Amino acid sequence: MPTPYTGRLAPSPTGLLHLGHARTFFIAHQRARVANGILYLRDEDLDPQRSRPEFSAALREDLHWLGLTWDAELRQSDRLPLYRNALHQLLAAGLAYPCACSRRDLAQSTRAPHEDEDDEPLYNNRCRPVGPAANLVDARHPRGTNYRFRTPDDLHPILFTDLHAGPQSFTPAVDFGDFLIWRKPLTSDPNDIGLPSYQLACVVDDALTGITEVVRGRDLLKSTARQILLQRALGYLTPAYFHCDLLRDPNGVRLAKRHDALSLRTLRAQGLTPADILAMF
Repeated sequence: MPTPYTGRLAPSPTGLLHLGHARTFFIAHQRARVANGILYLRDEDLDPQRSRPEFSAALREDLHWLGLTWDAELRQSDRLPLYRNALHQLLAAGLAYPCACSRRDLAQSTRAPHEDEDDEPLYNNRCRPVGPAANLVDARHPRGTNYRFRTPDDLHPILFTDLHAGPQSFTPAVDFGDFLIWRKPLTSDPNDIGLPSYQLACVVDDALTGITEVVRGRDLLKSTARQILLQRALGYLTPAYFHCDLLRDPNGVRLAKRHDALSLRTLRAQGLTPADILAMF
């Protein structure tokens, strides 16, 4: 018997939703409803500098206004113990190791990369241990340092066929290298255990909520290769992927939250209806 379709909408409450978000979420909603499946709203609120409650409330209101519905909700900020358990598992397996990274690299790791921003650069292996990483750290006490995932040493590519973008191939040692999976606490609060990267949190949530298909923008194709490595390391199933084309402004630049004039909130204030918005897709 086939596994029931389970999808997700995964907005970050770091700004107002714009047309690009709306188009991707509309596609995700339609694919879930056509499949008579379950759809989660996942509030990806792990960026402490940029996530705001007012943006979280606004994105829900805008999605409902557009006619999108979902069946269950979760917030990543409520799930830190689950991500830490995954980190422990990777450490115990020798697949993660401590790393000293710049504040800029660490701040960026908590949110999804995009093609017109600086993606996490190819790592130079400066902190990569020669021997098994599990021998160098205490997996029970991850506080106080940052961690990277140790990618395979060989040149075997990560292959997958995207349901929209077609066959994909990424070679870890060439395309991204060892990547950040955990950021140390930025405060002295003993209750602050640090934060998982976007890659780790996404993988854990997709697995534990039984996501069968991930619908998102094609700027995250490289992230999918990273996440497949994490899924294999953690013993998770790999869902299907559908990476949508990106909406761009008249200059060819990918729409982002800085495009305030194209936010749903601004367009609504100008008198546009949900039908008007959907016609733009």
